[in-house]
Amino acid sequence: MCYNETMSDIWVNIAVVAIAGFIHATLQLGLGCVILLYHGSVGRAHIKRKTNTLVSSFIAGVGLMSFLLLSAVSFIMLNIFGVEVPAYFLAAGIGMLIATAVVTVLFYYRRGVGTELWLPKPIAQFVDKRAKETNNTSEAYLLGSFACFGELPFILALLLVSAACILELPVEWQLLAVAIYAILAIMPLVIFRICVHTGKTIADVQKWRMHFKRFLKIITTVSYLVLTLFIIAYKMIKV
Repeated sequence: MCYNETMSDIWVNIAVVAIAGFIHATLQLGLGCVILLYHGSVGRAHIKRKTNTLVSSFIAGVGLMSFLLLSAVSFIMLNIFGVEVPAYFLAAGIGMLIATAVVTVLFYYRRGVGTELWLPKPIAQFVDKRAKETNNTSEAYLLGSFACFGELPFILALLLVSAACILELPVEWQLLAVAIYAILAIMPLVIFRICVHTGKTIADVQKWRMHFKRFLKIITTVSYLVLTLFIIAYKMIKV
């Protein structure tokens, strides 16, 4: 294989991982938890500084868990398939992406004007309670890890197709690809953290989420389908 073909394959695989990371970033559980972490701190500067530290720990938890989940899935697949994942597995991943897109548009947000997510009531109540009562960085970090696990039904397909592409990369690119996924996954949380630091209020962000809830759902759903078509075109058909 010539150099240009090799680089083309590398960029296709990186693009799949990047799109998957972007889709992960559009999911809302992490952002909802961050808003809850800020609950009750608005207007009290000394508490707000502490809350900013908690939010930073939460974001670190989400980022590291995203990194570890993708690394773990890649390691498991490496031991099962080796470096060449069979076409039928990629086809199954495509089917999972389409199914996840359908589930997202139908069930990700509960009906109503709010931004309540699909989580079962007991789990939602647990997340709400822990976020509001978290008062140290370790708890915030663990809550971030839990939030990442909480989105697993919606990111599993992303992890599988990303891992399949990562295994096809040269070794020196694999760690970079995993890092790209994790960084993209936490980017909205980082942006939100910066917005609050520069003077935006929690109420402003929550109003934005409520106003653009349908738009966010459409973006997530369409992104799943775009990733599906991209994989079909550049991995299955290889245009």
